[in-house]
Amino acid sequence: MKLQLGIAAAAIVLAGTVALLAGPAPQESAIRVAFLPSISHAIPIVGIETGAFAESLGNQTRIDARILDSGTQAVQSLLSDNLDIAYVGPGPAVNAFVRTDNRDVVIVSGAASGGVSLIAHRDIDIAGPADLEGVRIAVPQIANSQDVSLRTYLAEHGIETTEHGGGTNVVTVAGPEMYTLFARDSVDAAWTPEPWATLIIESLGAKRVFFEEDLWADSEFASVVMITRTEYADANPAELGAWLEAHEQTAAWIHENPGEALEAYASFAEREAIADLPPDVLESSFANVRITTERLESSVQTFAERAASLGYLGRGDASISGIFYGETEGH
Repeated sequence: MKLQLGIAAAAIVLAGTVALLAGPAPQESAIRVAFLPSISHAIPIVGIETGAFAESLGNQTRIDARILDSGTQAVQSLLSDNLDIAYVGPGPAVNAFVRTDNRDVVIVSGAASGGVSLIAHRDIDIAGPADLEGVRIAVPQIANSQDVSLRTYLAEHGIETTEHGGGTNVVTVAGPEMYTLFARDSVDAAWTPEPWATLIIESLGAKRVFFEEDLWADSEFASVVMITRTEYADANPAELGAWLEAHEQTAAWIHENPGEALEAYASFAEREAIADLPPDVLESSFANVRITTERLESSVQTFAERAASLGYLGRGDASISGIFYGETEGH
């Protein structure tokens, strides 16, 4: 018995010595990432679903994923240091960059091009811009990318909104809730991303007036970009690099495995109760979005100019020099 106790005691001493030599266990860190539930945000959604980001980050970094209603909400959380990375449209990204004194928000990568449409209620005929006079048009959020594009389109064709004495009423509502507004005949049209555009068309008989990319040179524009704070990027280059590597790998994987990518998004949408998305709606919606890591910088500049002309940048001008991570000294 004494021999057994002696061995046990020695084992405890040895274990304690090893623990002291090894030092404390490494603390798990968390990377806080936000995105919207639309298909144009497929890179973070699919990459998290498939485990690509977790594998790239390693066991000691936990992903704190947050699904938000708008890019404006994501940017506010980012600037409040409640997020590390966000996927948003260029509108909120530009707004945050211009409005912060130190221009704290930078675009690291592109995430999607296109995937946005103007759709009309089944009982509303919109053959041209003039038919938008006096209608109710929904957008996801004021000052977001769809809102900027819609108001620019209206202004270019001389159509005034109600806040400027005109008859066209721009209504803000989160993408998933647009279906309800169309079903209740509460809106006449919407400038909205996928899958909401195709879902409303296929389920409620709405009509697609046009794809937004048809209004852009080369039929492409940045619809989603990946952003972060310069402070986070400078303090966490390895973590940001690991995320960016998985971001790029996921974009390539989506192109190579469209069917599996669609299944991954469908699993996410079902689990998060985003919407009832039939397989044909998902397939068509995916086909309407180009997943890309290209930053499409000229289109971001155009968004800045349009936002400035609409008064969304406050007293700031449309200069976005330094908004693209890597273009300024030290980044």
